[in-house]
Amino acid sequence: MALPVVDKDLCTACGICVDECPQSCYDLEDVAVLARPADCTECGICVDVCPSEAISM
Repeated sequence: MALPVVDKDLCTACGICVDECPQSCYDLEDVAVLARPADCTECGICVDVCPSEAISM
């Protein structure tokens, strides 16, 4: 796998990925940002919970 990537054009800044990430890797700015990639375990939860399908691995 690879690190998640946020498509800034699709992200609605809902914050679900921020709330659901077990490693607290995301911050919410104008869009979701993978702020702590070194902490990411590539679990894919963010991809699964994103309602706008803005996150991919």
